[in-house]
Amino acid sequence: MTTEPLLPNPTDPRLSRPVKGVDETGQPKSIRVIEERPLTIYLNSQEIVTAMTIGDYPEYLALGFLLNQGMLRDTDKVTKIDFDEELEVAVVRTEGSTDVEDKLQKKTRTSGCAVGTVFGDMMAGLEGLTLPDTPVPTSSFYDLSYQINHTPSLYMETGAIHGTALCQGREILAYMEDVGRHNAVDKIAGWMHLNNIPAADKVLYTTGRLTSEMVIKTALMGIPTLISRSGFTAWGVDIAREVGLTLIGRMRGKKFTCLSGQHRLVYDQDLSQVPDEDKKMRRKGASRD
Repeated sequence: MTTEPLLPNPTDPRLSRPVKGVDETGQPKSIRVIEERPLTIYLNSQEIVTAMTIGDYPEYLALGFLLNQGMLRDTDKVTKIDFDEELEVAVVRTEGSTDVEDKLQKKTRTSGCAVGTVFGDMMAGLEGLTLPDTPVPTSSFYDLSYQINHTPSLYMETGAIHGTALCQGREILAYMEDVGRHNAVDKIAGWMHLNNIPAADKVLYTTGRLTSEMVIKTALMGIPTLISRSGFTAWGVDIAREVGLTLIGRMRGKKFTCLSGQHRLVYDQDLSQVPDEDKKMRRKGASRD
């Protein structure tokens, strides 16, 4: 594993392009817009899904998607991940066969954007799940929020994108972006799996809503704390409470709201020392969920 954090690359010409238009006064204007490409994911010879993605880290996305959907078991040994850029196909290969056909029959739709599918047995994976009770100092939340807001990103360049960061203490280990928050989380999961990153002392920070699927994926990844700038859904809160996940939303400036797993929080931050959030650094929609 490299010691350098994996961060967004807003200068990558493959991920956005300039588009000309006019502004509110009718004057010519050019802005950069995010690219959106299909990625068809296979598990061995079985086609699984076609996801719309920005196109970076397709191997992480393919593997993370299969892991987070419960389509790869702990006993399934991944031998290779092939990506064909021309065909826009990623193939995750395992040593033996999987039970993917049964899982495909259980597919349902959820409220997520981009790849918003969840399989019926994902909830079953939460049965008996115990997340580690790693204490989390609240002071680290403000440090991470500041770092994420000030890290060069595709969002700052183009908007119309979600970000998710895997953090340890006050350090960002990996920061992924995509058109769908689920894609960003799946990339994190794939990166963790391929690099054998333990989850017990990690925090997941996302810009997206704290929905049931976001909570389920975080819990199945073994990460005990999930933080978001956005708000909650009731089912997301219910599931977080069932599995003991620390769930923190509306993390803006000095404020946050914790609706589950409060026992992990260590209140070590003097709020008078936390600066107000610079309006220029706020993401669009920060004033509303």
